[in-house]
Amino acid sequence: MPNLNILVVEDEDAIREMLMMVLEQAGFRSIAAADAEDAQKALDEALPDLILLDWMLPGVSGVEWARRLKKDPMYRELPIILLTARGEEEDKVRGLEIGADDYMTKPFSPKELVARIRAVLRRSGKINDLAQITLGDLVLDTEQHRLSIGDKQLEVSPTEFRLMQFFMTHPDKVFNRTQLLDQVWGRSVYIEERTVDVHIRRLRKILGEHGREDLVQTVRGFGYRFSVTDSATPFASLSS
Repeated sequence: MPNLNILVVEDEDAIREMLMMVLEQAGFRSIAAADAEDAQKALDEALPDLILLDWMLPGVSGVEWARRLKKDPMYRELPIILLTARGEEEDKVRGLEIGADDYMTKPFSPKELVARIRAVLRRSGKINDLAQITLGDLVLDTEQHRLSIGDKQLEVSPTEFRLMQFFMTHPDKVFNRTQLLDQVWGRSVYIEERTVDVHIRRLRKILGEHGREDLVQTVRGFGYRFSVTDSATPFASLSS
């Protein structure tokens, strides 16, 4: 599993430090914030892979901040797990209705927390348990860092490999340049959006050498799509 970043938003120091320790022991990187204002500043610097968010925060409450994030196109796909001492069913329903991906009632065990985090990340496509991603005879091996078509290995850069991994795990969906920069390069890296076009052209050239340049399509006015259904090559589902 890659080292993923989790933003921990909790105003109680002892609980926040405990959560960060659990996350780091599980192989995650953690970012700390004590309230919604600090958390928003952290988001502006770098987009995390998931937010652990306490319901009751000073100032803007956690549930209100989550509601705002889920209404913002920039953040609506960002997974959020609400943490709260409120165990009533109506509170859980309210949390889920505003868009939270999961809801945990305090106290909870570290093992359950890590399991819930991994489940949410898996559903959101942030992690998967596949050593290989296979679409027809196109195979991306995440352990050996190898991309191949049939028995021919494709020479791609690390960035192009990550781009293909993202495309192959999100087939037939359109992404604009900003989204691709966030997902493949990360928001903490400051590069021009046209850099995406350069890597797309290189990827098409490499695929084109094997007659597959039509896999990566331009959707005029929107961005790019890795097209499985429109390709002439028959494709299968993801497999392990």
